[in-house]
Amino acid sequence: QLQASGGGLVQAGGSLRLSCAASRIIGTINAMGWYRQAPGKQRELVATISSGGSTKYADSVKGRFTISRDNAKNTVSLQMNSLKPEDTAVYYCRVDTYYVKINQNWGQGTQVTVSS
Repeated sequence: QLQASGGGLVQAGGSLRLSCAASRIIGTINAMGWYRQAPGKQRELVATISSGGSTKYADSVKGRFTISRDNAKNTVSLQMNSLKPEDTAVYYCRVDTYYVKINQNWGQGTQVTVSS
């Protein structure tokens, strides 16, 4: 089960921090990440972080967003700075686990709205 929090309404140039906590996970946790889906668009990758700490970012957020994880607490966070109206979307956390096979676990989504 994944519980995301931290979304909200912010003015352009502002900051938000998203957090996602994983509980009752069966197996080992591999990659963790954040994706987003704007109205009328497909869900897209924002940032991922491997179990070893390697990160990957979408070009549109590089230098503005930072993903981190706490393996002891099974949490993944996304610090979003210098937000732009085009960052407006529903943000979903995803946690990949391995038990017999690789499983993708999705959070419920949290709305981020950036006003101009």
